[in-house]
Amino acid sequence: MSHRMPWLALLVLTVVLLPGSRADAEGLRFDVSIPRSVSSEPVTGRLLIAISKRETPEPRLAIGLTGPMIAGVDLEQLAPGQTATVNVKAETFPLPSLNDLPAGEYFVQATLIRYGQARRADGHTIWVPTQHRRLPFHLLPGNLFSKVQKLQLDPKQTSTARFELTDAIAPVEEPKDTEWLRHVRIKSKILSEFWGTPVYLGATALVPRDYDKHPKTRYPTLYAQSQERTRPFYFNPDPASHEGDLGLRAHNVQTGYEFYQSWTSDGFPRFVVIVMEQSSPYFLEAYSVDSANNGPYGRALIEELIPYLEKKFRLILASYARIVEGASTGGWESLALQLKYPDFFGGAWIFNPDPIDFTHYQLLNIYKDDNAFAVANSSFTTAERPMRRTVEGQVTHTFREVARLEAALGSKGRSGFQFDGWQSVHGPVGPDGYPVMLFDKKTGAIDKDVANYYREHGYDLTEYTRRNWATLGPKLVGKLNFFSGEMDNFYLNLAVYDFQAMLQATQNPHYPGRFEYGRPRQGHSWHLTDFADMIREMAAHVKTNAPAGADVASWNY
Repeated sequence: MSHRMPWLALLVLTVVLLPGSRADAEGLRFDVSIPRSVSSEPVTGRLLIAISKRETPEPRLAIGLTGPMIAGVDLEQLAPGQTATVNVKAETFPLPSLNDLPAGEYFVQATLIRYGQARRADGHTIWVPTQHRRLPFHLLPGNLFSKVQKLQLDPKQTSTARFELTDAIAPVEEPKDTEWLRHVRIKSKILSEFWGTPVYLGATALVPRDYDKHPKTRYPTLYAQSQERTRPFYFNPDPASHEGDLGLRAHNVQTGYEFYQSWTSDGFPRFVVIVMEQSSPYFLEAYSVDSANNGPYGRALIEELIPYLEKKFRLILASYARIVEGASTGGWESLALQLKYPDFFGGAWIFNPDPIDFTHYQLLNIYKDDNAFAVANSSFTTAERPMRRTVEGQVTHTFREVARLEAALGSKGRSGFQFDGWQSVHGPVGPDGYPVMLFDKKTGAIDKDVANYYREHGYDLTEYTRRNWATLGPKLVGKLNFFSGEMDNFYLNLAVYDFQAMLQATQNPHYPGRFEYGRPRQGHSWHLTDFADMIREMAAHVKTNAPAGADVASWNY
């Protein structure tokens, strides 16, 4: 993490569990308060109880699909010194209820995801995380948390444990500039006006060798989407570093030092790599587009952040020299930017993108299927819809399980997790100001009005491209490069096939695009080449598409 986390503080004394006093508190009950020394004002947010069988890491730090049991409730203006209760009524994951927790010894911790009030330009006043940092919401700065308690828990016994939220996550420590990495953070006027509160956009520039020795040279740019700001492509000059060496060598992923060696070598193309930070109040990424719930993030990138970066880092001010690239979330963002701004960007390298065709929203057809969780096999039987698999095909998580996690992490689309992230981008705003969900988190029932909104507002990228081909097609020829493992762990290859089929049917112009598939058993992390060879390929593309008279020599020193 880019900020320091407090060390684990574990209460080793046995905690006395007090008898519950209300009928609705039968079974496990956790009472949580905030000392006046921590907050003098009422607090709104999502209160989580994390219950782990492991002492380390702290339960709150392990929250996720494979982490501790969590139970969550909303807090609305909890005053200092008052008590909030988490009991059997709470939303829980992975078990359906606190009553399902096996009796035993656990390490338990309370944490609060803090919300701020936003008075948006669309007239809605809502409460959401307002830190806008690329972190899981339970790790955002300003969140409160308790000490860890070692408890004997038994849902069959009525009992109460008490926690105080005595600690707060420290502010993000901004990265310092180095010879290679330069960092910027600007206030977005466009987004701040929409949200009614200051909103900032950030970026990191990875500059080429001898950048400061060539003050008059302008460089082509690779906008690498949805990456860690402090180390694009795992970049690390330390020979002892092993970033990227995570069992991914078979997928052509380099270590940070290997990429550094290529980046600084003789004859390597001198690009500037830009990683933009565009976190929204609903997810780690705002997906580089304008949306009803997140606001005009696409406009803010194109009209504010990128012009600032082009001036500051001496970037070539022409579309042929602007390349977008990304994997997963970044893959969707890269395609969306190329489609929405076809005259602005000169090419897109799209790796295992989030669903780009909503007839394959992973394994869900949002237009035809009635339920996100269940696949009907007959009049009497259904199967659970998978959400994640191994490259051998073993299902590890289902749609229902991920929806249950999101329901525990936050209500009204505020979990900060994947489905809520998509729905905040693709969907309409509800009467209460929050995103309208595509499917019910409890039943899985799909709202077809929401599904149609996705399609009609251009977020199904295959359908968007098909409908606009007459004007888009001539601007896209030669620019689209797709890469996907044929056993993508999230079934994302299926929507790539759909996009390919659409392109194969195009006319005036006919442009089939470029599609590369990893076989056999290549998953979500697969790349056709390593990062260095990918950039060499991009450099050749820039040279080929540069207009007559363009300077393609000065950045090839």
